[in-house]
Amino acid sequence: MCGITAIFAYRLDAPPVAREELEAISERMRLRGPDASGTWFSADGRVGLGSRRLAIIDLSADGNQPMLDTAGELVIVFNGEIYNYRELRSRLAAGGATFHSTSDTEVLLQLYRRDGERMVELLRGMFAFAIWDRRTQRMFVARDPYGIKPLYYADDGHTIRLASQVKALLAGGAVSRTRDVAGVAGFYLMGSVPEPLTICESIRAVEAGTSFFVDAGGRSDPRQYYSVAGVFRNALTQQATIGLVEAETWMREFVAESLRYHLVSDVPVGAFLSSGIDSSTLVALAMSVPGQEPLRTVTLSFGEYRNLADDEAPLAREFANNIGTQHVTRNITRSEFLADLPKLLDAMDQPTIDGVNTYFVSKAAAEQGLKVAISGLGGDELFGSYSSFHRLPLMVGALDALKRIPFGRGIALGALKLLRAWVSGNPKTEGVLRYGGTYGGAYLLQRGLYLPEDLSEVMGLDAANEGLDRLQIIDRIARILEPDPNTPFGRVATLEASLYMRNQLLRDTDWASMAHSLEVRTPLVDASLLRQLAPTLLSRRAESKQLFAMSPRPPLPDALRRRKKTGFLVPLREWADLPSDGGLIVAMRRWAETVIERAMPA
Repeated sequence: MCGITAIFAYRLDAPPVAREELEAISERMRLRGPDASGTWFSADGRVGLGSRRLAIIDLSADGNQPMLDTAGELVIVFNGEIYNYRELRSRLAAGGATFHSTSDTEVLLQLYRRDGERMVELLRGMFAFAIWDRRTQRMFVARDPYGIKPLYYADDGHTIRLASQVKALLAGGAVSRTRDVAGVAGFYLMGSVPEPLTICESIRAVEAGTSFFVDAGGRSDPRQYYSVAGVFRNALTQQATIGLVEAETWMREFVAESLRYHLVSDVPVGAFLSSGIDSSTLVALAMSVPGQEPLRTVTLSFGEYRNLADDEAPLAREFANNIGTQHVTRNITRSEFLADLPKLLDAMDQPTIDGVNTYFVSKAAAEQGLKVAISGLGGDELFGSYSSFHRLPLMVGALDALKRIPFGRGIALGALKLLRAWVSGNPKTEGVLRYGGTYGGAYLLQRGLYLPEDLSEVMGLDAANEGLDRLQIIDRIARILEPDPNTPFGRVATLEASLYMRNQLLRDTDWASMAHSLEVRTPLVDASLLRQLAPTLLSRRAESKQLFAMSPRPPLPDALRRRKKTGFLVPLREWADLPSDGGLIVAMRRWAETVIERAMPA
């Protein structure tokens, strides 16, 4: 795991790469890679690469970056892990490739030499990298299918700058800090900035599942090599009535395979353990892997939740004791939150209303000496556990039906009175008629923090209008569903994975864990796993979560399988003195204002 930097002055009239700038960008990412650092500059001064390394695979200096291939023609900086690198290395070696290390980084170099841009389709893992090809004088840039690992760029038409963090690019001093009103509008609407936008006008995200080249003519159009929507669309052609026994077998085999890949490491691997199905099942499966050492598991507890349903610690502790993990329960207090808040906000790379939970569980894991931890993130998106999987199709279907009958709008207005009771205290209720008739609009209602018409309250009228005009949030959400997955489950799963999970959960997990030099791995966020399971998920969607819980031997105990879903909660309202009246949405709106003021100084 690393923090990477790349600068390419691709136009002849661009000044050469400034060593001081590249080093300042890299230094801002010191916590991402405290084990080693390095830089490389081309002979003509037009290319500079930098890396901060957290050593996980091949702990020797041979694994340090920037790394050159054995011929000295390719140079790479790489952030992430390639879990199938051993199989790829064996095939490459059989074809004559030579290696000077045992790292997955060098496998990427040799794979690029053999397959060029098509190499990304062979990778199983999380990755963001830049390869400088001295033969063709161009740079190849790629990001993993789900966008687990971040990568940002600033391109002024003469020089392109890339880094793992927005704040790192700003630290170099050559990139404008001007706020992007479209990014700000996106944050207030969704609770996180939707990619490829960032909070800065001059910086954009390399989009998940894409790659591009940069040469003397500038950036090429990105090539999209992976689409969550496309996977669900293709799964329809494979879907048949899958029997319960067959579905349970496939669930066990495919998830266990993904988990085995995610356990590949040259350092000990731990796990975040809640009392939910996803993390508990992964820990149980990991403990059954032959030769696996007992995992070190970590759970958070909070005095505010003691003896309440939200307290996950007692059940997690009991489960850990029963299966034999080395378990730690770490209590987090309000005073610790307040003491850490400045560091937390400094580490927050883009504004978000989430991430506090991952920051503290990562801190607890690092205190146990861990450099790698498994997380159950992605299970709700994969198995359809969110309320959105029921609410969105119901809302879209109901409003569509009302349009088809006389006086349908009047009936809908009456129904809103009942709806207000269902979502008591939710100020978004009034937007149901306006937005709820399409998946894009219904998703905004489900996940949104504000509605578009409310943004002038926090941004001012002119900035809100400009931001919304450039953002086009409903169209942006709708484009996620291209190609159309063609089933309600596929549509909602695509939206949750490509928006909430990518822009908030995965991004927050990255900055919050890297603040403690910890690598978090997500076996349930795996492109190969989704391809394997998609037909089963479409056929047995109602039972998929319980099939997952039954996949360990023995299955999860009833107390875990039947426990009401609570989510990974922290008592943020009490800690940050957020409003206690007006519902959760009102409290999170106040937190959003705090975040953008303190974490994102102009």
